[in-house]
Amino acid sequence: MDIEAYFERIGYKNFRNKLDLETLTDILQHQIRTIPFENLAIHCGKHIELGLEVSFDQLVRKKQGGWCLQVNHLLYWALTTIGFETAILGSHIYNPPAQKYSNMLHLLVMVAIDGKSYIADAGFGGSHQMWEPLELISGKDHPQVPSIFRLTEEGEYWYLDQIRREQYIANQEFLHSDLVAKNKYRKLYRFTLKPLTIEDFNRCNEFFQTSEESVFRSNSLCSLQTPDGVHCLVGFTLIYIKYKYKDDMDLVEFKMLNEEEIEKELKNIFGISLEGKLVPKHGGKYLTI
Repeated sequence: MDIEAYFERIGYKNFRNKLDLETLTDILQHQIRTIPFENLAIHCGKHIELGLEVSFDQLVRKKQGGWCLQVNHLLYWALTTIGFETAILGSHIYNPPAQKYSNMLHLLVMVAIDGKSYIADAGFGGSHQMWEPLELISGKDHPQVPSIFRLTEEGEYWYLDQIRREQYIANQEFLHSDLVAKNKYRKLYRFTLKPLTIEDFNRCNEFFQTSEESVFRSNSLCSLQTPDGVHCLVGFTLIYIKYKYKDDMDLVEFKMLNEEEIEKELKNIFGISLEGKLVPKHGGKYLTI
């Protein structure tokens, strides 16, 4: 595995050999705008193996995307390789219908810089994706282009919440789509600061692919951040969200695709070509973009 190949994959050309917040932010933003958050391989009949070499091959050499266990593991490796002090953490994702947090299902990265700790997460996708690292300060709002993110410490857990803008749905026939977020305030996930290894996520990796409760199994999805918004593909539905379309409002545009159009848009918008036949799927599990 080669750090220069990773930099080339994410289009990052300005590494200054400085291990500061600016470099961390720059690398995070380059990765989320070039490596899609997606689970399409399992909807092409493949089984995803866990491991850095496998993830590097898929994300860098084959120029595809992946879910948090892949994209954040790759981010962790890249940051560690260039000298950042890093740790892998595990989080519990909030389930709004059940009004509770899941078991540990999400991998994220903690980075220490000059005595301060930051959360860097390149693998949450859609409009819930952070664009900048979040400093671990309880109760502090972090205004970013996608939304306001807030970290709160309670006991052993840190909680990440999101305050979103209003959304204008350009296609009124999609106004009541289950993909549209209904609330401005959203609980995202909670985590502890206990360092983990990638092996701690083996059960999680199998759950994503085999459990009837897995949102990844019931939905084929792909998302990629842009300089002013995010593209999302769920099943046959293509969505684009443009942030700050108006004051305190985002623009959301929907488009239904057929199978040929999906293959075309995956190349044109998301920059990926799949290995195998994709079976698009949008099931009944709770999922908002």
